[in-house]
Amino acid sequence: MNNKERIIYFISLHRTGLWVIVLSLILLLYPLFEQNPYTLGLTNLIAINAIVVLGLNLFIGYSGQISLGHAAFFGLGAYGSAVATVYFSVPAWPALILVAALVSLVALVIGIPILRLSGHYLAMATLGMNFVFHTILLQWDEVTGGPSGFAGIPSLTIGSFAFDNEVRLHYLIWSVTLLCLLLCLNLVRSGVGRGMAALAGDEVAAAALGVNTRQTKVKVFVLSAVLASVAGSLFAHTYTFISPDSFDIFVATDFVIMVVVGGMGSIWGSLFGAGLISMLPEWMDLFQTYKDFVHGAILVLVLMFLPQGLVTGLIDNARIRLALRKRHHAEH
Repeated sequence: MNNKERIIYFISLHRTGLWVIVLSLILLLYPLFEQNPYTLGLTNLIAINAIVVLGLNLFIGYSGQISLGHAAFFGLGAYGSAVATVYFSVPAWPALILVAALVSLVALVIGIPILRLSGHYLAMATLGMNFVFHTILLQWDEVTGGPSGFAGIPSLTIGSFAFDNEVRLHYLIWSVTLLCLLLCLNLVRSGVGRGMAALAGDEVAAAALGVNTRQTKVKVFVLSAVLASVAGSLFAHTYTFISPDSFDIFVATDFVIMVVVGGMGSIWGSLFGAGLISMLPEWMDLFQTYKDFVHGAILVLVLMFLPQGLVTGLIDNARIRLALRKRHHAEH
């Protein structure tokens, strides 16, 4: 094996790790070239959304289930951290961890009964869960602030160092996002991940192969809820103000659209889906008014023409074209 072959073999063997390093370097240098606080704030929002979408993709793309209620877990993380820090003076980081643990228990209690359902029944159950949560946020004025929202949430700090500007928040939030990315990449390559993939392919066949399908679904549901909770806490401490509109059923649907557009069963596609759907309203003012209609149209078009997702579909089409071109050249 010559040096060129060794390099190619090394790259193919460590391709995922190398992509993570490249992304990390880009994010490390990004604030040096982009110093507009508004643009940095938008990329920070993409990172927060990406954490939710990574977890949701594990549940939808890798486990073959459907949830239209993850905005509820996102909101539980946000309001949980807000209440803990403002009303009970709990430091922000312990509050984030404590709330994530509580959300995991809530997801476990909810997941055990509703994951007996499947298909559109499960979708309706999770949608109802999100609707109930949103109604509580609107009605429980004494705690949540009701429609007026919850203000005065403290910024995240480490000692005396406060993450109170967009550059500092960029490094913090994207560091957490990269950790979640690594977690998901390692998970899908583990034995648990292979069991999830089998479950998504055929639940009966997976059970016949020894996969505890019910337990696997509950575990992935809880993990995705915890990731959404962490993202919600980061959201609350980043913007220091939250309102029920940030966690309604339209936001829950947007998360699903991000998964579908990026590619169901594609961890890297989750980042792309979160980025594209988060950026769309910024690219065209028209989307601000008709955002929900545009997002719905995108979802329908992707499901019609690229049902495996935009990123996955384009990559698969490119591979097919490349294979056909090689075959054509070989024949001639």
